[in-house]
Amino acid sequence: MSASAVITILELAGLYVFATSGALMAVYKGFDVVGIVVLAMLTALGGGILRDLIIGATPPAAFTEVSYLVVPLLAAVVTFFVHRLVHRLTFTVLVFDAAGLGLFCVTGTLKALDFGLGPLQAVLLGITTAVGGGVLRDITARETPALVQVDTDLYAIPAPPAPSSSPWRTRWACP
Repeated sequence: MSASAVITILELAGLYVFATSGALMAVYKGFDVVGIVVLAMLTALGGGILRDLIIGATPPAAFTEVSYLVVPLLAAVVTFFVHRLVHRLTFTVLVFDAAGLGLFCVTGTLKALDFGLGPLQAVLLGITTAVGGGVLRDITARETPALVQVDTDLYAIPAPPAPSSSPWRTRWACP
């Protein structure tokens, strides 16, 4: 299996987990099925869409790759029907959420580098890619974003190390 196929699979898994977190919040907030789908899609795709619009990659990848729309939709539907079971798997979802955060941070950084941004700007845009959907989810659900809450786990702090090394690994052709 090629590296790009592995990255695609990991991206789709990340989209699924992020969409699940958005759908769960919508269920807990008492949203109807449309609200659940909207919050799931916004959480999964918001950061990448924001990144693509900032760097001028239009239309955003979320609208050119049908799988990027189908996976969050599937996660919303599954969560709607089995949210009690998904809630019991909170730790597992959190682990995948952290993995998705790191993966989206790196892929966002690499895409920004491909569009000619400098290393620091690319890392910041990579972080935006990773946390953007969660921030949009929280704002839409009328919550203080987890990114800026003092009493929550360190949400974005673990994100910068991996993409911070990406610009230099890319420049020096390191694996």
